[in-house]
Amino acid sequence: MLRFSFKAGTTPEREESVLAAMRRTSQVESTSFSFVGPDLGDPAEGYTHGYCVALKDLDALDRYMYDPVHLEGDFEILPHLSRLSQIRLSDDADPDLNDKIFAMHQKKLATYPEWDRLLGTIPGGGAPPVNA
Repeated sequence: MLRFSFKAGTTPEREESVLAAMRRTSQVESTSFSFVGPDLGDPAEGYTHGYCVALKDLDALDRYMYDPVHLEGDFEILPHLSRLSQIRLSDDADPDLNDKIFAMHQKKLATYPEWDRLLGTIPGGGAPPVNA
C-alpha cells in the first residue's frame, strides 16, 4: 500500500494521467486485487491518494516489480509525487519475509539506478525499512 500526494502545481489533467498509469500498473497479471483512489485518512497527514495491490507470493511480487507496465509507469508517476508512504502487510508467517522483500527492492534499485534516483527525490520514497 502507498499513500501519496501530488507536487504543488500539478494540473488536474496531469493528476488524472498519473492515476491512470497507476491503475494500469495495479492491474498487471501478477496482482490479485488492487485499487487507486482518494486517501480517506486525516488530511493533516498530507496524503491525498492511496494505491494498493495484493500479491499472492514472492514470485508474484518479483513479476510485479519487473513487469514492463510497472517499469514504464513509474517513470510517468514518480516525478509528480511530493510525498509517499509505504505500508506492507502479509498473512505469511515467514520471519524472514521482510528481509526477502527488502533484498528484492535493493536488487531493483541496483538494476534501475534512475528509478532509485527518482524515488530518492520523494520524501518517504526510499528503501523500505528492514525489521530491527
